[in-house]
Amino acid sequence: MSDRLSAVVLVSALVRRTSDAGGFAAVLAKGDPQAGGILLLLSERGGPERLVERGIGGDGRPALIDATPAEDADSYWRRRRARDPDLWVTALDVADAERLAAEILLGH
Repeated sequence: MSDRLSAVVLVSALVRRTSDAGGFAAVLAKGDPQAGGILLLLSERGGPERLVERGIGGDGRPALIDATPAEDADSYWRRRRARDPDLWVTALDVADAERLAAEILLGH
């Protein structure tokens, strides 16, 4: 058995922690509850959106990878989701959103 937390547990924790921090979180698409990928639309106070995805960094360790497209973020994640129905897509609008996401998804 893996010691890695399931996608549904991680997304639930993100939503809860965002709310606790006075922000807003919404699950835009539910993926595979155990092993789905996680794509986040991050913003602060309704500002410009930035997309990050949980993945493996250049050093081989888990990291938040910048996935911000040159095109419209909404169109991008919808296309990604159409190709990968296991993908979770969650929007977080909270101060220091990337730090909060790193704490939950990467454990630091």
